[in-house]
Amino acid sequence: MIIDTPEVQDIDSFSRLEFLKGVYGIIWLLIPILTLVLGITIGVLVIVWLEREISAGIQQRIGPEYAGPLGVLQALADGTKLLFKENLFPSRGDTRLFSIGPSIAVISILVSYLVVPFGYRLVLADLNIGVFLWIAISSIAPIGLLMSGYGSNNKYSFLGGLRAAAQSISYEIPLTLCVLSIALRAIRLSNSPSTIDIVEAQSKYGFWGWNLWRQPIGFIIFLISSLAECERLPFDLPEAEEELVAGYQTEYSGIKFGLFYVASYLNLLVSSLFVTVLYLGGWNISIPDIYVSGFFEINKLGGVFEATIGIFITLTKTYLFLFIPITTRWTLPRLRMDQLLNLGWKFLLPIALGNLLLTTSSQLFSL
Repeated sequence: MIIDTPEVQDIDSFSRLEFLKGVYGIIWLLIPILTLVLGITIGVLVIVWLEREISAGIQQRIGPEYAGPLGVLQALADGTKLLFKENLFPSRGDTRLFSIGPSIAVISILVSYLVVPFGYRLVLADLNIGVFLWIAISSIAPIGLLMSGYGSNNKYSFLGGLRAAAQSISYEIPLTLCVLSIALRAIRLSNSPSTIDIVEAQSKYGFWGWNLWRQPIGFIIFLISSLAECERLPFDLPEAEEELVAGYQTEYSGIKFGLFYVASYLNLLVSSLFVTVLYLGGWNISIPDIYVSGFFEINKLGGVFEATIGIFITLTKTYLFLFIPITTRWTLPRLRMDQLLNLGWKFLLPIALGNLLLTTSSQLFSL
């Protein structure tokens, strides 16, 4: 069988074209993901700098000021130092669990950013179960902490891992009930509890349409539960220095210790973003849409400017809310473990369940 040369060239050119299309598709798939990862990294660095400046102001100290202007590069310098420090392994520990634990803690939190809307349709994965996916994925992080504590072959590390698991289970249920109360209203209005629909459900009445006013009890419970999930004071029992040296982090050094540090701030940032999305109206501003469009001339300048304004509003609300957990860290004392569990199981859980029943009843009567 003889094949003409032009036909062979056509087949080769078609194969190259298909290959280029595949590469082009992969590149366009990776660009949003890499952009989000870069933005998250910068956001974490900003949180670290803010926490150091705010804590310095509360304690009447100077704060970071030498690494870059106003000390903005101090967090980057600390990360570089941890990157080049030696990684040590416990001699009798389980090296596989010891190495996998920090990775699970970071990856599980990073995946949660897939369903966070930074503006209208500015979300990597617009899923109908967006907020519930966040809760499900964030529940994996304590498994990594428990693996780290167990793999360290250290009783203090193991106790820290057990505390992290117990604390997560205790406060995950009230947090889920609060999210379910928010999702019920979004389902009634748009038949979908996706994060974008939750924001759109709050945009009808501007500032007074925020779920902060419709669900004040749920907002308080969500705030307390998110602080416990992020292991922020007064809920930092898994790594209490006075009792457990550093909890599950005791045997870690170098970049593995840095991963725990990053995971803590990643969790704090994603929790603040979900507070903005669920209770503070997301990218919607409080004044009427007509006035906003006329003031910024959004209709004339196109979708890029509208998207930029949406991202700016979302991040502004997020970082303003971050002042609450940062100042809480330097003002409240640490709870005992029994007090922490009693607060979660005996107070927050019944109140969150009652709030859900009240929300369900009001939704039924409004039909």
